[in-house]
Amino acid sequence: MRETLYGRQAVRESLRAGRRSPFQLILAEGVVSNTIIDETIQLARKQRLITKTVSRREMESETGTEHHQGVGLITSDYPYASIEDMLDLARQRQEPPLLLLLDLIQDVQNLGTLIRTAEAAGVHGIIIQGRRAAEVTPAVVNTSSGAAEHLLIAKVTNLAQEIEKLKAAEVWLAGLEDVYGAKPYTEVDMTVPLGIVVGSEGSGLRRLVRDRCDWLMVLPMYGNINSLNAAVAGSITLYEVVRQRNQTKG
Repeated sequence: MRETLYGRQAVRESLRAGRRSPFQLILAEGVVSNTIIDETIQLARKQRLITKTVSRREMESETGTEHHQGVGLITSDYPYASIEDMLDLARQRQEPPLLLLLDLIQDVQNLGTLIRTAEAAGVHGIIIQGRRAAEVTPAVVNTSSGAAEHLLIAKVTNLAQEIEKLKAAEVWLAGLEDVYGAKPYTEVDMTVPLGIVVGSEGSGLRRLVRDRCDWLMVLPMYGNINSLNAAVAGSITLYEVVRQRNQTKG
């Protein structure tokens, strides 16, 4: 099957990553040349892609959005990875595994933001639920500024069961949930092989997922608002992992 990516960063990063099979680069009439556009055209030429120029109306029809930034890429579907691929990557890098597990994240913006942060923080992979949750679509690739094209992402049927498999592989699971007994996130040892579990925007972690976590942790709240956006909370926690692991290296 095929889909059309859109947005300058998303298209360029897809061609740079080389994980898909691209078929055609599309440029809108009048698109202004800049560094990203020029690099994208060069990447397409190296990969011997046909480049087609279309009207703005045709571009909107092909991409399904007016926010295409004048660039589209007809390519194969997103190449989901396996959890084994992620653990192998950690071994190749000689690092303790760092995974991000998303329990029914449904908002495209939140998913894209978490993917972008995870890729920047050196996460070895993201695991998402296959049903009733946001998947990796062209909109998510665009929101992630193309980070989804570089990051290993697995889509699973049952997140709770996958947690059990990770525990058998000696990966510890820490869930973000503001409940009695949850530890402050800075007091959790994140230098160990770790999976961080982030719940849905409205309901947090489901009980079966929450009960399988080794620890529950919470971010401190000092203002009048008693919760953080899922993407913000997840991003803050990922950089606490970076902080702790960098301290250990030092």
